[in-house]
Amino acid sequence: MNIFDTIKRETEALSQKTAVIEDDDRITYGQLINGAERLADTLRQRGVGRLHRVGLFCDDSIDYIIASLAILSLSAVVVPISPEQTAEEAENVINIIDIDYLIAEPRLWQGGYGDPLQSNGLFKKEFTIVKRTTRERPKAEYFRINPAFIRFSSGTTGMSKGVVLSHEAIIERTDAADKGLQITSNDTVLWVLSMSFHFVVTILLFLRRGATIVLCGHRYPISLIEGIKSHKGTFIYSSPFYYSLLARTVALPGDALQHIRLAVSTAMKLPEQVAEEFFAKFGLELTEAYGIIEVGLPFIRLSGDKDKRGSVGKPLPDFEIFLDKKDADGVGEIRIKGKGMLDAYYSPWQGREAILNDGWFKTGDLGKIDQDGFLTIVGREKDVINFVGMKVFAQEVESVLNTHPQVKESLVYGAAHAQCGQLPMAKIVLRDKNDVMDANVLRRFCYQRLARYKVPKDFEFVDQLAKTASGKLKR
Repeated sequence: MNIFDTIKRETEALSQKTAVIEDDDRITYGQLINGAERLADTLRQRGVGRLHRVGLFCDDSIDYIIASLAILSLSAVVVPISPEQTAEEAENVINIIDIDYLIAEPRLWQGGYGDPLQSNGLFKKEFTIVKRTTRERPKAEYFRINPAFIRFSSGTTGMSKGVVLSHEAIIERTDAADKGLQITSNDTVLWVLSMSFHFVVTILLFLRRGATIVLCGHRYPISLIEGIKSHKGTFIYSSPFYYSLLARTVALPGDALQHIRLAVSTAMKLPEQVAEEFFAKFGLELTEAYGIIEVGLPFIRLSGDKDKRGSVGKPLPDFEIFLDKKDADGVGEIRIKGKGMLDAYYSPWQGREAILNDGWFKTGDLGKIDQDGFLTIVGREKDVINFVGMKVFAQEVESVLNTHPQVKESLVYGAAHAQCGQLPMAKIVLRDKNDVMDANVLRRFCYQRLARYKVPKDFEFVDQLAKTASGKLKR
């Protein structure tokens, strides 16, 4: 089984349909498949073959998709390396996953060696190819599971590096996600996220269903506004940050999203303020989703009920959930079972059987389920602050802080305290960097909306918060 062969077969009748649009460029499904096969021939001649781990260091583009498909068609394994990572972080991925080959845009690759990769399968980018000498042979199980992707991640344990996904897992999880997203060849997808972090469940699903993907990340927000106006997009898959900008821009009138059938918010918790601003302007309720690299996309809140904001919905048909170790408030550790689960962690190697407990994956997240079966994520297990024996969930406090009109974003954390265990503390980024805010104003704001013990004991106003390469807060 091979995901490239699956896409080729499922889009055979759509060879003349536009697959991807990038600025003024566009490519049909026939050209995309042909380009991937031509590039695969070039890679094969350079020695790339089955099960080789191939790092892809490239900006989001038509060529990113062509290169990914070419690697997959050879039954080699794609290892995404994000251009948003520092040189040290990129080198870390290369070394820990111990890749066999690196395909990189020359301007991104600082290694100083490699050969030009010349192929008539590429659309317009230039690449360098580097053949590496690996340290050791992968574990035997690696050769049995038909791997397709290794996404560098610390996992929920903070120890294992590299989530391994087989071709079978990818096909299962894209089918499972589509029972909620329901992508068709009539969809035009407006894309702004990083392909290095959001590719398997989304881009590959869009391609399988023959949708048109409009790449809007290069000149944001102008490119997304153009995508909405010119291409009449039907589907947006984005993070709350982008939806907030759309709600605030004067370049889009309230009826601009009349063609959008679904706008999915992912990557982080959707703030109530963003959801309300977006709905107030466009009359469209944002759809919050809960994705996990080890699991796929098990939750999508498809209900348009405003009362269900804050939840990620019910599990999609191919998934089950239970909450372990629930407390008196019904909050427990989230366990998920379903189709398309990860096959292994790469380094140190852990197979699926070692990771899953009777098929259940421990997410590391804490949540509660309401009477209608809707799941709300209240925080990470490791982010719970224990204040004089009471639990404070950092994300719950942040969601309140972020509704203050002067606050752009916040980070709540626990500071060790001899008598209290931990004190809830907060770092605050203001929307206007030239603004000055009295901490007591923010404290009173919290007292009106939170139990007193949950209110941060001190506020630090900072210019920015440290983020991971995927845009999540570093805690």
